[in-house]
Amino acid sequence: MKKKFTTITIDHPEQYVLLVTLNRPKFANAFNTDMGWELINVFEDIALNSTDTRAIIVTGQGNKAFSAGGDLKERKGMSDLEWGKQHLVFERMVRAIIDCPVPTIGAINGVAFGGGCELAAALDFIYCSKDAKFAQTETKIGIIPGAGGTQTLARAIGENRAKEMILTGKPISAEQGLDWGLVNAIFPADILLEKTVKTAKLITENAPIAVRQAKQAIHRGLQLSLRDGLAFEIEAYNRTIPTKDRREGVAAFNEKRTPIFSGE
Repeated sequence: MKKKFTTITIDHPEQYVLLVTLNRPKFANAFNTDMGWELINVFEDIALNSTDTRAIIVTGQGNKAFSAGGDLKERKGMSDLEWGKQHLVFERMVRAIIDCPVPTIGAINGVAFGGGCELAAALDFIYCSKDAKFAQTETKIGIIPGAGGTQTLARAIGENRAKEMILTGKPISAEQGLDWGLVNAIFPADILLEKTVKTAKLITENAPIAVRQAKQAIHRGLQLSLRDGLAFEIEAYNRTIPTKDRREGVAAFNEKRTPIFSGE
């Protein structure tokens, strides 16, 4: 990815791993309009174009905040029309992240409030630091989560717990996030990214087409009845059969060697 960004940074800590860092630390990495467009650019580019990215990590710059959500200073004085137009950008942003065919992992390095919590919940799974906190604070300023939070959070932690978070606006700790199923693992802040990259690398070592099809089967299947989900799973399974990677994986197993997957 060759484009230059002003609100995010792009790195490659390992082959096939893309690290996206929200880079507005003076503003607790809050989303402004530019960040929305830049995240759209990254995730839509991966979905629409052929890239060698096999796993994506999203984190925040600094050690205090993953993201405090929407930048209310930028929104100060916006008309209803201007607010609505800006929010369309954030809606497109979260859909691009949710619909990304490549696995996405969060390294939540601090507070994830409002839209920051929604972004975390939109990722495939997340790790966090011991001092991370999560909150949906929108009802405190007269709105509701509008970047997927009422949907993704409820799917992650269940309806009752999502209602508690959203209706009260109170934060939960990293430990509570782990207990509720929002967080997969907690690490000390100084090794959080290292541990996240290690998991991303494990994903990249597997067959890329199979990984993408598995992600799609899980995500879409959960929105279907069990019978329809099983049918969708078989469709996804059958897409892996004619691939070179399937033949390579079976050959490597029988030859007792590590497979080399090409994504074909």
